[in-house]
Amino acid sequence: MEPFTRLRSAAVPFARDNIDTDQILPARYLHWPRDADHGSCFFRDLRYAADGSEVPDFPLNREGWRDARIALGGRNFACGSSRENAVWAVQGHGIRAVIASSFGDIFAINAVKNGVLPVVLPIEAVNALMAEAEADPGAPIEVDLAAQTVTAADGTVHPFDIDPFTKHCLLEGVDELAFTLSHEEDIAAFERRMGRENS
Repeated sequence: MEPFTRLRSAAVPFARDNIDTDQILPARYLHWPRDADHGSCFFRDLRYAADGSEVPDFPLNREGWRDARIALGGRNFACGSSRENAVWAVQGHGIRAVIASSFGDIFAINAVKNGVLPVVLPIEAVNALMAEAEADPGAPIEVDLAAQTVTAADGTVHPFDIDPFTKHCLLEGVDELAFTLSHEEDIAAFERRMGRENS
């Protein structure tokens, strides 16, 4: 997993509440293997018309946001089913951070396990970031995980909270399994000590 330290990018705004995982990744793509191009399915049914042409006013199809690596969402972003594939679509498109006022719980857990940072900010801050993005598509913002800040295009700094273990894993680019395996020698020493004490 690629470490997440600091990211400066345009932020693509999805200015609606309760975007669910079926919108992020339609169910017909759930059978695709992990290494498939899930990014091509990201918001597939909202981004493209039935004939395959782009929907012009969908955010990902607008200049300035096509290659954004940060997404802005409304309340309860990525609610719905527990499909981890939805995070694969987000990540596959190239997005490494999603900023919203709240997330679907399972999506937020899956995001971290796949190297995507979910940032929770007050709704007023999210709305301000969205307004800035709409006024100047492509204007970069910065997410600094070490400092736990989001810096808007106008220089406004928004602090955010994050669980220390989650922060450590993202900064180091490790998931829970890799973190556990990094302590393999300590675990083995503990098991030997317990074996001696209980013999």
